[in-house]
Amino acid sequence: MLDILKVSANSKPKSLAGAIASVIRTEGCVSLHAIGAGAVNQAVKAVAIARGYMAPNGLDLICQFSFVEITIDDAARTAIKLTVEPRKRRRNDRPSE
Repeated sequence: MLDILKVSANSKPKSLAGAIASVIRTEGCVSLHAIGAGAVNQAVKAVAIARGYMAPNGLDLICQFSFVEITIDDAARTAIKLTVEPRKRRRNDRPSE
């Protein structure tokens, strides 16, 4: 099963990035759920930071966005789902800035 990390507008990007890197190292893939602009902003920053954490291992992270319906307190909400997984660099690929 895919691990899910819930992101809020108050999530600390560096801490979230560490969690992303840890889950990817153990499980290979992670999903982030964010509701609202502030939460999506923190999630995107965390993915960018996590890319830096994984780069020394020769891994580049890719992120796919989608919508997902989740239930909070018996109410349906629409969240942004970020699926993050590694992509091995090819020899000729240059690291991203």
